[in-house]
Amino acid sequence: MSFVLNPLPYAFDALEPHIDAKTMEIHHDKHHAAYVNNLNAALANSPQKDTTIEEILSNISNHEPAVRNNGGGHYNHDLFWSILGPNTSGENMPTGTIGQAINDSFGSFENFKTKFAEAGTKRFGSGWAWLLKNKEGQLEISSTPNQDNPLMDIAEIKGTPILGMDVWEHAYYLHYQNRRPDYINAFFNVINWSEVERRYLAA
Repeated sequence: MSFVLNPLPYAFDALEPHIDAKTMEIHHDKHHAAYVNNLNAALANSPQKDTTIEEILSNISNHEPAVRNNGGGHYNHDLFWSILGPNTSGENMPTGTIGQAINDSFGSFENFKTKFAEAGTKRFGSGWAWLLKNKEGQLEISSTPNQDNPLMDIAEIKGTPILGMDVWEHAYYLHYQNRRPDYINAFFNVINWSEVERRYLAA
């Protein structure tokens, strides 16, 4: 089984003005594509090449760094594209089951935003901020370096990620330069909360 680069579920410019079209094009067509190609190359002679990406990540300590870096990069970006979407409704807030779960876990949506933004802002260098569902079924916020994620057996905080924010510079530098907090503030405007809820219920 070879892993594939799925097309974006929306146009490159669909998230403007929050995330610009050129960043989306380069991020998807160049960066994500490279992770897919390098992952397939790294797994070419592996007995686990026919397993799912989730199974590979759950045993990532048994794999070489190329699989960890590129497998994480592929999974993380597939999730990232899915939890983003055009926002035409003004204020973008979670409702329904996921909205209630966030309120129960963090006290309010504003508290969640503060903690999640902090996880992304304080991640030194490249990495991700996550909202995950842990094995007890509770929501937690975490941050991982590089292309690691909470599915990996080496993760400090383990669970099923339902929302991920890419804070690698290639995710925002063309538009925001070194202003990562501005990118993070903009990110909240384009979260696809319906997909986050679907992932929460499936986890």
